[in-house]
Amino acid sequence: MAIIQFFEKPGCRNNTRQKAMLELAGHSVETVNLLEHPWSEDELEDFLGTKPVTEWFNPAASSVKSGKTDPYTYGRKEVLREMARNPVLIKHPLMKIGNHRIQGFDMALLRTLVGLSALPGAEAVFNSMKMTDMDTCPHIATFRNH
Repeated sequence: MAIIQFFEKPGCRNNTRQKAMLELAGHSVETVNLLEHPWSEDELEDFLGTKPVTEWFNPAASSVKSGKTDPYTYGRKEVLREMARNPVLIKHPLMKIGNHRIQGFDMALLRTLVGLSALPGAEAVFNSMKMTDMDTCPHIATFRNH
């Protein structure tokens, strides 16, 4: 079983369900408040990797929802600087699992990295969670496509 450092936005319903799924699979989850962690641009880049910059953004962030922050107008360095200053813009969760740094709750990737099978006795609850989208915020529409 893995030790997973889980960077969350406190109060996020999906993050709560994601942590529960990891724990029901027998993993130890160490929660870190994404908004209070002292981010550096280099540390953030380790989590965000080579994905398009637009995928780095939290579509539920108020400035993204309102259109004040347009993810399509940022370059890599600029967005890393802005997210280090304003971490509410970061799509969560971020997870540190051994030497791996990932953004989002990609169940296929997590199955490969740590396994996602329910512990004995937790199968019913675990299987009910798999029926829902564990990565997309359930209460917002994603920002517009250009």
